[in-house]
Amino acid sequence: MRPREAEYASDEDAAPIEMLAALFEARGWDCEIAAEDEMVGEVQGSWTKYQLRAIWRATDNVLQFLCLPDIRVTDDKRTNAYELLSLINEQMWLGHFDIWSNGDVLLYRHGVLLGDDGTLSLQQAQALVECAIDECDRFYPAFQFVLWGDKSPRDALDAAMVDAAGEA
Repeated sequence: MRPREAEYASDEDAAPIEMLAALFEARGWDCEIAAEDEMVGEVQGSWTKYQLRAIWRATDNVLQFLCLPDIRVTDDKRTNAYELLSLINEQMWLGHFDIWSNGDVLLYRHGVLLGDDGTLSLQQAQALVECAIDECDRFYPAFQFVLWGDKSPRDALDAAMVDAAGEA
């Protein structure tokens, strides 16, 4: 186990923001507790750096986890971007992609309903982070094909899936 990860045995749970911060610290990833209920970090993915945000809403025991690949959607590409989002989201089991209207930023969002105790396990924290990064890495090329390569949403997704299937 890594330094701070060692603080939490595999059967121990902790407050969600605290657990995620410990995981980031243990992996050597940049992380900052922005508020008692919010954490911001940065992780290098396969294609780019991703900003990761965790927002805890204790009243509902819900942890919202966001991954932002620093892609902005311009007005002239918005229709194709939304069509691509729809095609991508049909394939997702956990989380979804969206375009934040405030700033036109592409993001991956996943909400986790935690139990009555409102705690997160180390395994849950790892799975949450890895899933967000994996999904952003998986579909990043499709967004690039639409936003910068002028491919149709269907062609972009097909090309990205062929590329992803061919990686080792």
